[in-house]
Amino acid sequence: MAKQQEELRCELCGREVQSLSRHHLVPREEGGRYGATAELCQPCHSTLHLTFSNRELATLYNNIEALQQAESLQKYLKWVKDKRIERIANRRGRNRRR
Repeated sequence: MAKQQEELRCELCGREVQSLSRHHLVPREEGGRYGATAELCQPCHSTLHLTFSNRELATLYNNIEALQQAESLQKYLKWVKDKRIERIANRRGRNRRR
């Protein structure tokens, strides 16, 4: 009998994915090292950190419901919900000087 793979579902977009990453709802840099976390797909995790500062995540968007209702994520969430993508390029450092 074959072992069934556990279903992995992103807590933000709700998609079934192959892997998840742990997102600290209050970023570690803002005191959330031992706080609540959420399991997110890589595209959602990267998008959060591209969209919001750690301070914004800590004070305004420190739970899944607030993130799902965030005005600046609506276009992304609508777009990603039916995509099969597992990874997107992490563009956090794109504006840094070389």
